[in-house]
Amino acid sequence: APGRVAPSLGLAGDTEQVPGLPLSAEAMKINQDTVLRGKKVTLVPYTAAHVPRYHEWMQSEELQRLTASEPLSLEQEYEMQRSWRDDADKCTFIVLDSERWPGQAEENSMVGDVNLFLTNAEDLTVGEIEIMIAEPSCRGRGFGKEATLLMMAYGVRKLGITKFEAKIGQENEASICMFKKLHFKEVAVNSIFQEVTLRLDVSDQERQWLLEQTNHVEEKSYAELKQPAGVLDT
Repeated sequence: APGRVAPSLGLAGDTEQVPGLPLSAEAMKINQDTVLRGKKVTLVPYTAAHVPRYHEWMQSEELQRLTASEPLSLEQEYEMQRSWRDDADKCTFIVLDSERWPGQAEENSMVGDVNLFLTNAEDLTVGEIEIMIAEPSCRGRGFGKEATLLMMAYGVRKLGITKFEAKIGQENEASICMFKKLHFKEVAVNSIFQEVTLRLDVSDQERQWLLEQTNHVEEKSYAELKQPAGVLDT
């Protein structure tokens, strides 16, 4: 869930450039016009238009528990969306069902979100990744796996990420299992927070595997795809 447990490194506010920072901090905001279209899911930038539906999801006690989140007011949710748009240490996409969008309204095609954030001011090549498939009917269908692969490949190609971490509640066995299938290894268990930390170092071999897994993905312009359906070239 965007921003709810993501610590900020204070790398940037609304500034265009942060002198002296490596690529990843500079690049975290470059997805504002990026669409990543896979077979099952399409990733689009998180905009204010997505907030009401997102806020509706996060009223769910189950999702609050799985994402270690506190319920926010609608206005707080809008503020959180702005921080994901503006901060140089956060990158987020809304996950849409590729069968529904383009075609149907985005809010009716939303199934979850995927996030990447920088948590180590000493090493900006480490990205912590989160995935949430909020729509119950869309779970267990490979949506989360593809969305995570798309975000990981994007992080490696565009953001300079070479190490991924995922922190998952111990009870969330499905998510832990999915990350292990994506070659993550369990490296720590926090019994106080009942949380498991998994990690993947992107070797040359892992990078090659990741790019092969996502070689079907098309990168498009969000502004162009949001045009009326009649002028879409799809």
